Amino acid sequence: MTTRRTLLSAALTLSLAWAAGAAHAQETIRAVTDATFPPMEFVKDGKRTGFDIELVEALAGAMGKKVEWIDIDFKGLIPALQAGRADIAVSAIYITPERSKVVDFTDPYYAGGLVVLTKADGPIKTIKDLDGRKVSVQVGTKSVNYVKEHFPKVQRVEVEKNQEMFNLVQIGRADAAVTGKPAAKLFAQSTNGLTVLNEQVTTEDYGIAVPKSKPELTRDLNAALQKLKADGSYQAIVNKWFEAPAK
Repeated sequence: MTTRRTLLSAALTLSLAWAAGAAHAQETIRAVTDATFPPMEFVKDGKRTGFDIELVEALAGAMGKKVEWIDIDFKGLIPALQAGRADIAVSAIYITPERSKVVDFTDPYYAGGLVVLTKADGPIKTIKDLDGRKVSVQVGTKSVNYVKEHFPKVQRVEVEKNQEMFNLVQIGRADAAVTGKPAAKLFAQSTNGLTVLNEQVTTEDYGIAVPKSKPELTRDLNAALQKLKADGSYQAIVNKWFEAPAK
């Protein structure tokens, strides 16, 4: 009798443990990220922060779930999803046809790509105004060839460092800089007198990557994103990281 009771007790314990584990899995979204790309995701004072981090936390909250963050190199993000080590990957990942062959993506949550950083009171108001102007670009980035090919009348000022490119605009040695949107927005946000043109040079959308085996999760994330946009939460996060005035 005692043996039978012991076996029943052990079986009940295992059942409860499995149920608890299953409940935890349902309540938790395992998210892989490479937190080295401010302002999208980075570590400050020992904690992950950034636009992507806050957005995913808000999405999870709207879904009634929590997030378990897992740090991994960028090149390993998609493989981690394929191996079942994570439920989503979010790390300023562009939605591309190649990636879409192996993972699903949510609806785009932010438009990246190349933009124009310039002085708010300067002569450049549209992309066409770049012609004949001095434009700083960073060596080794897609900006160099894009400007060379599409804006042959531009006087390119090629520099080695991202910060140097921005500084040239700030001190007036370049009329504008063509660079990635997140970095440009962050610099304009923290620097008086600079702005990013609303008209983008190129547009490449960011999306949250999800395993193809989890279509219901993709659906739920899209619904949560629409909810955040409808109640103003999404715009508040955008404003915090990209649109707040310089202090």
